[in-house]
Amino acid sequence: MEWTDEGIILGVRRHGESSAIVELMTRGHGRHLGLVRGGAGSRMRPLLQPGNSVQAIWRARLDEQLGYYLIEGTKLRAAALLGASHAVYGITHIASVARLLPERDPHEDIFAMLEHILDDFDHPIVAAIHAIRFELAMLAELGFGLDLENCAATGDTTDLIYVSPKSGNAVSRMAGEPWRDKLMPLPPFMRGTYAADHGLSDRDLRDGFDITGRFLLRNVLEPRGQRHSDARDGFVNAVIRRMTQEGA
Repeated sequence: MEWTDEGIILGVRRHGESSAIVELMTRGHGRHLGLVRGGAGSRMRPLLQPGNSVQAIWRARLDEQLGYYLIEGTKLRAAALLGASHAVYGITHIASVARLLPERDPHEDIFAMLEHILDDFDHPIVAAIHAIRFELAMLAELGFGLDLENCAATGDTTDLIYVSPKSGNAVSRMAGEPWRDKLMPLPPFMRGTYAADHGLSDRDLRDGFDITGRFLLRNVLEPRGQRHSDARDGFVNAVIRRMTQEGA
């Protein structure tokens, strides 16, 4: 068995004296692990960092085996991002979210979104917006998509400013007014409105992460006996600090 594919490194763990097991999110083969001989050595270490894009050849005698990777770097982002706390937290967080997908199950749209987020880590606020949309997409891929396009009560598609914490559906201003204290605020950028048009506050970002975080926790993580990674809070707080510094 052999295939060649684009991949993004999600994680690496040492195996034996000198090898490493590398976890990739690949474009055509999904989340896939493989052994890299010499992967624990100093020569390979700069390449085998989470967030780097690679070209990978995977080989195994049988499809169900772990197999071996031959890896060549194509975009080594990690070194440039290690000095920014939001990027370190962010890469760790999105890798943990991507890890919720079953192994070897292709998700080309998720791969493309992951690549997009990584390319935008130079712009923390943009990366945070992409991260929220990535979590929304992951919920949909896992069968728990939220309906933020129509009001759950009336079917309206305008003036959607709330989310039901039970159903995950949007609620319009008028329909939600009697229960506004029990509903979650829906920030403009999650309704398809660009932040540049209406401005973006730290409250908007926190509200967005609150929405995706609630449904990821309830529908995906808790049934597996898991919680959100500490890196998620670290990422959100680091981006908010950057917003505060830039606004000062």
